[in-house]
Amino acid sequence: MHRHADSGVIGYAPPMPEAREQALPPPSGATAGAARPILRAVVMAGGKGTRLYPYSAHFPKPLIPLDDMPILELLLRRLKMAGVTEVILAVGHLRHLIEAYFGDGASLGLDIRYKGEDRPLGTAGGLGAVVGDLDGDFFVTNGDLLTTLDLDGMLRQHRETGAHASVGVFQRNVKLEFGLVEIDSERRLTAYYEKPQNSYLVSMGIYILNADAVRPHIETNTYLDMPELLLRMKMAGKDIRCFQDDCVWLDIGRPDDFALAQKMFAEDRQLFLGSE
Repeated sequence: MHRHADSGVIGYAPPMPEAREQALPPPSGATAGAARPILRAVVMAGGKGTRLYPYSAHFPKPLIPLDDMPILELLLRRLKMAGVTEVILAVGHLRHLIEAYFGDGASLGLDIRYKGEDRPLGTAGGLGAVVGDLDGDFFVTNGDLLTTLDLDGMLRQHRETGAHASVGVFQRNVKLEFGLVEIDSERRLTAYYEKPQNSYLVSMGIYILNADAVRPHIETNTYLDMPELLLRMKMAGKDIRCFQDDCVWLDIGRPDDFALAQKMFAEDRQLFLGSE
């Protein structure tokens, strides 16, 4: 893992897992009719990554590498490809390592600055400290996701619909690891399903928000999760849209997804890096 600043950050290579699925094609990228790009993004990078212990005991989760590149660097490169030039990193756990690695962002062609969280503020609470510096539309993402989501397509839909917020969503199959039993009021067996699997639309942890629409619903230094923020906006009459794309999406905070990401990135780096 290389450095982007004189950080003293020491890299390591987690073990390569077995392959579990095939990757989907990379996004097609911007087209001639692409919407005016969003220039600013806020990345939530303050989590402790408890599900990835022991890796996260010494590295903040966004710095845990896939091969030689931190997860957060992959995300920042994709944001830059979509037209983002300014990034605010909301940092907490082991923040000094993130700041040392990325510095001011110049090596990535980005302007990066940092907002520290002295205590956990949830998946949206960190916006309270930065939304006053933002205007118009901006991206918000979790700092631990790996995706090929078409950000240009998401922005086009957001602008065409006049949405106040857009949520990236993904069809995820969830398999129950136990036999599911149903009973009646007399505790008689009525149904029995062996490890059933259900499909759900889940949030990918990537959003487009409008600063004016968000501002009335958040406070500085106050805990707030993204579902609560979006529901507050919906109750206030704001238009919240969802964007679904045929893409790869992995939640690096889950050990199984992290193992799969290691395999996929080693086999096809350009799937996630795109054409820079």
